Amino acid sequence: MTQISYDDVVTLPASLDQSVPVAFEDINGHLNIRHYVGIASEGLDDSLTELGIPQMWPISAGQGVFSAEHHMVYFAELRTGDKITVRTRMLGRSERAAHVLVFLVDETHRRVSYVMEEIFLHVDMETRTTSPWPTDVAEAMDKRIVEHAGLGWDAPVSGSMSLR
Repeated sequence: MTQISYDDVVTLPASLDQSVPVAFEDINGHLNIRHYVGIASEGLDDSLTELGIPQMWPISAGQGVFSAEHHMVYFAELRTGDKITVRTRMLGRSERAAHVLVFLVDETHRRVSYVMEEIFLHVDMETRTTSPWPTDVAEAMDKRIVEHAGLGWDAPVSGSMSLR
């Protein structure tokens, strides 16, 4: 995965806006790895609400999304107090899966700190098996995929995963 520019990534809407808390710092004096993943996942979840996938979807509709695959790249460390945002780019979907890039953006230093590429699945929570996306969600995803394909910059995918 190649480094992506700050100016390109900030064309995506921010789904989270926060500062790195001291409690998230590790012995090396920067954001601990588990918090990169956690913050990126929270930002992704937040961005999915606009596509018809609310946080309480498993309870309210008996549907959920499960992560199936990740690829993570760290470009620059985040330190306590750094202001960060999360931005998500929708790459594609299949009948039961979706492919996204999630960026942790260091707003303090105007750079992309971390990229998480992910495949996630639509799951029927009663059977705990994959199932087709509901029509309204699929249509919202398709619209977002087209919108993001027209951003004018290449998605820095790893090449290690794809939709099936």
